[in-house]
Amino acid sequence: MRNLLKLMFQRVFLVSLAILGQLAFFFVTLKFFDDYLNWFSGVMEILAFALVIYIISNDHTKPAYKIAWIVPLLTFPLFGGILYLTFGGNRLSLRQKRKMELTQEGMRRALHQDNAVYGALLAENRHAAAQARYLIRCADCPVYENTETTYLSPGEACFSAMLRELRKAEKYIFLEYFIIEKGTMWSAILEILRQKAAQGVDVRIIYDDFGCITRLPTHYAKKLAKLGIRATAFNPFVPVLSSRLNNRSHRKLMIIDGVVGFTGGINLADEYINKVERFGHWKDSGILLRGDAVYAMTVMFLSFWDGIFRSRSDFSAFLPTRISTVGTGFVQPYCDSPLDFEPVGENVYLNLIAHATRSISIMTPYLIIDDTMCTALTNAAKGGLDVRIITPHIPDKHYVHALTRANYQQLVEAGVRIYEYEPGFLHSKVFCVDDTYATVGSINMDFRSLYLHFENGVWLYRTDCIADIRRDFEQTLRKCIPITLADCRNIALPRRVMRAILRFMAPLL
Repeated sequence: MRNLLKLMFQRVFLVSLAILGQLAFFFVTLKFFDDYLNWFSGVMEILAFALVIYIISNDHTKPAYKIAWIVPLLTFPLFGGILYLTFGGNRLSLRQKRKMELTQEGMRRALHQDNAVYGALLAENRHAAAQARYLIRCADCPVYENTETTYLSPGEACFSAMLRELRKAEKYIFLEYFIIEKGTMWSAILEILRQKAAQGVDVRIIYDDFGCITRLPTHYAKKLAKLGIRATAFNPFVPVLSSRLNNRSHRKLMIIDGVVGFTGGINLADEYINKVERFGHWKDSGILLRGDAVYAMTVMFLSFWDGIFRSRSDFSAFLPTRISTVGTGFVQPYCDSPLDFEPVGENVYLNLIAHATRSISIMTPYLIIDDTMCTALTNAAKGGLDVRIITPHIPDKHYVHALTRANYQQLVEAGVRIYEYEPGFLHSKVFCVDDTYATVGSINMDFRSLYLHFENGVWLYRTDCIADIRRDFEQTLRKCIPITLADCRNIALPRRVMRAILRFMAPLL
């Protein structure tokens, strides 16, 4: 009884109840106006046809996403039209959109490319310079030298490094995470944050409200404020059916004094460091930057903060004062917004694949790809490149894992080698190409991550940590099960049909 009462007063239960109430109200209203249903259905058929024309003519929408909406619109105009008007697209409210436009304005105002750095990269490798140039032009993210990079895997190694660096903070600590949950990991970090805030360090936190809906209490930001920590929930989850629920902040950033920055797949919850077991062993990774490139991460956070609060930060006040690092190679932190119709995360992946000459090594929890990505990977394999992908063996979401496996056959037939991490769930988001290029970040290979979420990552060229990334990939392979063509084909008909349906619906899941 106590557990039942506890569940009934949790926010996710109350929100779900409110949404179910809205659905019930809709169906009752339809029944009440039963005499006008034929007229209303006729109006919706006309509207559905108009929506189909709109979707087809929208140049910013992927073909797979278009098809996934056109079929239900034409098959079930009444419900398909209502669903599209409610959930279609990747739009926030006008107010929220204006807030996010401030984010991009802040990035443009604060970040400028050092021509000497770009010139050095161009002189060394024009293909690498072209990839960097894309991020400079389309994401306002400069490329840097003088940055030390440390690849950290598994999550336990990243956690230890986080604690070590947090204790050194003198001016500010900025955290932005999709998930924060009370437990061993968060308690240890929070205690340091409390101490630093008491010492006068500027501590700020952004957490995604949907990502934390079952993990943090309501109004958690107010509780942090009592500790001297400024915090906010991004895009608060309200019990109203709306497309604004699509756009979440999936970014992972920890910035300390503008000198040290962390990102990767790791959220601040105990499963990420294997203090609790949810899906077998949790395999994750992150990256630590120390040096010039961290300033870009600082600006990413502050611009996002300004967008949320409609403020205007003095970025010069956050310039680091103690950088003496000399790193190898070129480092380019970048971020991706779903509101500018520029799929930065996807294009970084595609650029890496396009410029590969020997090998492509990928670790991803979700292999839910569209035709563009599938064609790029299969063409690379058909051209003789060593293309290998590691995915989880134990899923966190069964339907998502079924959809991941639904994409195996076409890839394996083309020569892509796929492996599943047998001990448990693999959550790393890592590309490594030719032992020369790499990217580590928060970006999954699925439609939500590539087109609907706010994301971030770090592009790397000839940095020391790339050898560690490659080594981690090879060591992970030893714990994997190879997927054969026979495995892909030996699937019972009902499961094959279900996978086909899931592939069709993938852009909407």
